[in-house]
Amino acid sequence: MNEYDIGSKFREFRLARSLTQSSVAREMGFSISLLSQIENNKISPPIGTLSRLARFFNVKLSELFVEKSDRRRFEIIRKEDRNQVFPFLSRVGYHLGYFCEPFFQRLPNKKMVPVLLTLSAECQESTISCHEDETFIFVLQGGLDVLCMDRKIVLAEGDSVYFYKSLQYSLRSTAGTEAVILVVTAD
Repeated sequence: MNEYDIGSKFREFRLARSLTQSSVAREMGFSISLLSQIENNKISPPIGTLSRLARFFNVKLSELFVEKSDRRRFEIIRKEDRNQVFPFLSRVGYHLGYFCEPFFQRLPNKKMVPVLLTLSAECQESTISCHEDETFIFVLQGGLDVLCMDRKIVLAEGDSVYFYKSLQYSLRSTAGTEAVILVVTAD
């Protein structure tokens, strides 16, 4: 399992702007403790949180997963090379039962962020997401419950949903199933 050093990148962005953890946390509506845990790689926040922080620092979400020295024009990732799976943890630090696998490793300045998200059968706790840009989700395997605008939408294999900007939603696997979904967000 390979982990990205996302926290130190956020720390660099914050220090480059001469901001304190307190001022960033206050502006973002986070606790100082949460921001500190993110910067010290003690937790891996959900993509929605990473997206909000990236926007705050005016960087692309994809830049968090790229080494600065690597500047390619295209990237091929073979199935056998997709070992970049890492768990996301909640704000309180417990495992939520889902894993994210980015489909990019080295390309900077992408307009799309494609990831493969696997939600375990035990993943019954919803995690609220809200991306500043549009998001497309396609169910590859299993069932997915989407909670959006006071509605529960059940998606099965082959179903998809498209969210417009800044629409809050949450996802969880349908009871008793593992869900594997392709998530593409604008960056």
